[in-house]
Amino acid sequence: MFVDWPLDQLRDYLPTRTEPDDFDDFWAGTLAQARAAESTARFEPVDAGLATVRVYDVTFPGFAGQPVRGWFLLPRDATGPLPCVVEFLGYGRGRGLPHEWLTWSAAGYAHLVMDTRGQGSNGSMVGATPDPDPTGLPQTPGFMTRGITDPQHYYYRRVFTDGVRAVDAARSHPAVDPDRVVVAGISQGGGIAIAVSGLVDGLAGVMPDVPFLCHHRRATEITNEQPYAELVTYLKTHRESVQRVFDTLGYFDGVNLASRASAPALFSVALMDAICPPSTVFAAYNHYAGTAKEITVWPYNGHEGGAAFQQRRQLDWLRDRLGAPAAI
Repeated sequence: MFVDWPLDQLRDYLPTRTEPDDFDDFWAGTLAQARAAESTARFEPVDAGLATVRVYDVTFPGFAGQPVRGWFLLPRDATGPLPCVVEFLGYGRGRGLPHEWLTWSAAGYAHLVMDTRGQGSNGSMVGATPDPDPTGLPQTPGFMTRGITDPQHYYYRRVFTDGVRAVDAARSHPAVDPDRVVVAGISQGGGIAIAVSGLVDGLAGVMPDVPFLCHHRRATEITNEQPYAELVTYLKTHRESVQRVFDTLGYFDGVNLASRASAPALFSVALMDAICPPSTVFAAYNHYAGTAKEITVWPYNGHEGGAAFQQRRQLDWLRDRLGAPAAI
């Protein structure tokens, strides 16, 4: 069933943004600290058993220079420099194995898949990046409330910074055209993509599918589904911390980060999605500052969204903007 307002109302939904006064300084300082780390991305060739794709095991410096893992895939016989898709992962998923990530390289793009720190043990795709947690403060099981009483120590400060540095790593590879880098992701990955779009200049495109991490307060008020329910459980226990928690989340809300983005964007939303309710997605989309933006609406789908149909939409959308990706 539909879980939110009618589509006409969603298209007009432009909630007032609530953000800290030092929002831009917070992120400028965070990224300057990360980029000051004295290390560079490493791309180590691996034999993944694939005949048409070259695969590299990537390690790049993320938040505070901490190592972040990933996969980098290239069409084996393509001539570059190539446009590159930097992809972020859904909640709980890790980078998995290289053969699980063949769509973009098969289409002729370079493709960097970023492992999400601390995740990759949810029974699906394995992860390889630890998350050094500096506080050890109480949290609800999961990642949403890790360090949530202090924006300096909040989990997604580290993850969003990793995402920015993943773009830096992709741009550093000689096979990649640094002016044709696109960020993408589903659910949590879509939320990270929105965040990166607001923190990185010169992206060629942004493709957030059914994005998570947007308009947190409304999400806690209209859905009982995880992962937003982690916030509800935390606040149910830490009754005195409601304002403090939402003050922290103001630095990480996709609505605020979208307002600073400028790249062309292709969003998607599903009207039966109780995990990332449509009004939270439209809040970010309607505040997205890039003028070349569009959103695909899947009326009878839940959090799976358009799945392969949306991916085909992305292939066409990128080709329209970037041209044929590779000469083989």
